[in-house]
Parts: sequence; C-alpha cells; structure tokens
Amino acid sequence: MKLYQRDEIAAAVGIDEEALRQVEAGFAALGRGEAVQPPILSMSMEEFNSEVDVKTAHLKGWERFAIKVSTGSFDNPKRGLPSLSGLMMLFSAETGRVEAVLFDDGYLTMVRTAVAGAIAAKHLSRRTSRRVAVIGAGEQAHRQVEALRLVRDIDILDVWTRRRESAEAYADDMRRQGLEVHLHDSVRAACEQADIIVTATPSREPLLQARDLPEGVHVTAMGSDSPDKRELDESVLTRADAFVCDTRAQSEHNGELKVFAGQDREPPFKVHELGRVIERGETLRVSDAAITVCDLTGTGVQDTAIASFALSRLAQGG
Repeated sequence: MKLYQRDEIAAAVGIDEEALRQVEAGFAALGRGEAVQPPILSMSMEEFNSEVDVKTAHLKGWERFAIKVSTGSFDNPKRGLPSLSGLMMLFSAETGRVEAVLFDDGYLTMVRTAVAGAIAAKHLSRRTSRRVAVIGAGEQAHRQVEALRLVRDIDILDVWTRRRESAEAYADDMRRQGLEVHLHDSVRAACEQADIIVTATPSREPLLQARDLPEGVHVTAMGSDSPDKRELDESVLTRADAFVCDTRAQSEHNGELKVFAGQDREPPFKVHELGRVIERGETLRVSDAAITVCDLTGTGVQDTAIASFALSRLAQGG
C-alpha cells in the first residue's frame, strides 16, 4: 500500500486536459449505465459547524475504485485552517485490498469539481463563449475559471460576491492571470453580458433569478451540494431550454431540483443527466439564443476517476 501526501499529489495532478478527459470518461461510463454509485453518506455536526460526506463508485472494467471522505469545518478560517479537508482511499476492485491512500486534504475534489464545470460548459455553452460571470469569490470561483479556459477562450470576467474585499482580492488575482475583470454591485449587473454564469457559493437561499439571464447564456451551479443549500431560483430552472444535472437523485436531494422534490411535484421540464449527454453526443443547445443550466452536486464517479488518474500519475513519477 502506498501513502501519498498533498504536496506530491498536487505536483502530479493539476487542472489540465488529461484530468478533464479522465473525469469526462467517468461521466460517460455513468451515462452508459456502467457505474455502481451508492447514495452519499452525509453527517452534520451542528455544534461544531462541521460536516462530513463519504462518496464512492465502481466503474465497470476499471481496476480500482475510490472511497472519498470529505470534511467541512466552517469555523476553521478563524483558526487559521482551511475549511475543507479529507482523503481518498483506492482499493483493488478484484481483491478488495487497499492499494493507496491519498492524503490530499480536498485537493483532488477541487480538481475534479473544477473540470466538471468545464465539461458541462464544453457540452452546453456556445463555442464562442468568452465572457464569464462568477457569483462567489472562493476557491472554486478561481478554479472554475481556470478549468473553463481549457474548453473556451475566456478573456473577460464579471464578478459579484457579498463581501467587496473578497471580490477585490479575487479580481486582482484573476487580472494577474491575464483576464479583464469587472466588479459589480448586483448579481444582475454581473450577469448582464455573460456567455457563461458560474455560481460557486455556500448560499442557503437563491441568488440567481430568471430575470438575470441574458439570451444564450449557460449556467453552471456548483454550490448546492447539501439539502440546506440553494443558489438558483425556481424561475431559472423553468426558464431554461435545457436542464442538466450530474445525477437526478442527487439533484433532488442535495441540488437545485429539491425545490420540486420538497413540494412533492414533478419538474415541468425534461431532466437530462450529464453522463448521458456526453455518451450519446446529445446537442441540447438548439440555438445560440437557448439557455442551458447544469446543476453539479459532485459524484462518486468523479472521485474514482480523479483518484485513479492521480495514482497513475504518481506511479509514473515514482
């Protein structure tokens, strides 16, 4: 059994085209029905303002599967510690033996989440997209844009976040990466000229409304990954010409579809799953004016894909 620490994992794996292809292959396997993916195990520890999620999946024909333990301790910034941590364990699918433990402190989750957003944009946004609006200024706000630049020629960034100082620090960082950046005082103003909108917040109430959506925009919602989080107003979902999620079951429990599940009613639109869109080569953008929405809650398939990829890279380096 091999043990790897975050620094060596980060040196071997980044937000690049190979990582994107590996995660995309995982989604495609899910779309073909070639994945066993149990529900997420989640536990909240309210007195400590913390939580833990456990995700896993086996992909048919893959030699290994991963079990990921991801923790969130949201008072940690006051302690000078990161909010997110965790590790990934890789097992032989044949023998059940542990082959590696990746002490990545959430790094691989960051990578697979970022490239998942890029995969959604690759299949759903206009090919000419170059202007992105980001709601939020945390790590995924940075990484989503980095990953988007793998699939679209992004050069203009519009930003809204609740805390102006966070927005300014984020803008400075993104300008250093060669982007033209504009800060806005409202979500609507930030989205007004967007080709792609990314919501990457821990919001517990909707931030984005249908009235904020310009013609032809693609929306990727990243932040709603638990029953108490929500970024999109119901009007955004019903306005979309195509709604896609990583899995319907997770979206109904953790993601944006829970607005309908909570009211015990069916969505008044067809729900597509990203893996099937990829596998079937579906074209859901019927025109340049169409509005597409993708809700990503994070899947065990992504974790097995990125952990397997990481181990292959680490083994090559060793």
